[in-house]
Amino acid sequence: MKIGELAEHYELELEQLYDSNEAKALFSIAAGKVLALSSGKLIIQKDIDISFINMQKLLSILNDLQIGKPIQHILEEAHFYGSVFKVNEHVLIPRPETEELVDWMISDNSSQFSVNSNHKISILDIGTGSGCIPITLKKHLPEAEVSALDVSADAIVVAKQNAKQLGVKIKFIEADILSFKTEEKFDVIVSNPPYIRDLEKADMHNNVLVYEPHLALFVSNENPLIFYKAIADFARTNLKPNGHLYFEINEYLGNETLEMLAAKGFIDIELRQDMQGKDRMVKAVSPMSEVGSQK
Repeated sequence: MKIGELAEHYELELEQLYDSNEAKALFSIAAGKVLALSSGKLIIQKDIDISFINMQKLLSILNDLQIGKPIQHILEEAHFYGSVFKVNEHVLIPRPETEELVDWMISDNSSQFSVNSNHKISILDIGTGSGCIPITLKKHLPEAEVSALDVSADAIVVAKQNAKQLGVKIKFIEADILSFKTEEKFDVIVSNPPYIRDLEKADMHNNVLVYEPHLALFVSNENPLIFYKAIADFARTNLKPNGHLYFEINEYLGNETLEMLAAKGFIDIELRQDMQGKDRMVKAVSPMSEVGSQK
């Protein structure tokens, strides 16, 4: 079978799960990995025959796609901010909107934190999953001291593998942020915590519901900001004065998140939309003087 013929076969076999553009993109990713060809070369070489071994690999990937398994889990890798991260069923697949959050932080760092020989920025990522946020920050801000926390031991194993593979040093902490305490102070705290309400499950693709860790995704309808409140309280104690708190948020709960942060005494609160125009990121600043966190 030729490359172009297999591409059409992918599109036909996946039409019940994905639209035409998504199916084409999935073939491009799969064939790019197996055949080591760019998407452009796949088009140029569409009349080239695929070897038997590579055909079997690509058909095996197609079989997994047909049952809804994400392509990132099939290939055990995901691209994030120019790096390739190992992923599996224990961690969330990194999303483009998280790249936007990281880009915001990197941009802020160069303008907000003037690094000198007497001070290294300290950053804590809460709910690290694959480690894509802290590892990317460390790669682009090598002077920073970066820590990453997760309640899942399995997730920490994956994040440690990614840190080693990408050549960065991260301090990993296995703990539940709902009860975690430390005396350490940070310049920056960032989190992409669970924020999808149970009521939103009906709108989600089955490959997310079946194959990604619910522990990292869902919260109750009754208390959807449970992790944001806990992290905000932690930040009021453990952020240095004028330190920055960053969140990726539920697009439907932007106002509620802003109100919660204001009630807890944060200042200079900023809401940003992602490239799709959805309320997705928040930054807040710890006041210069310490005050007790508010409920």
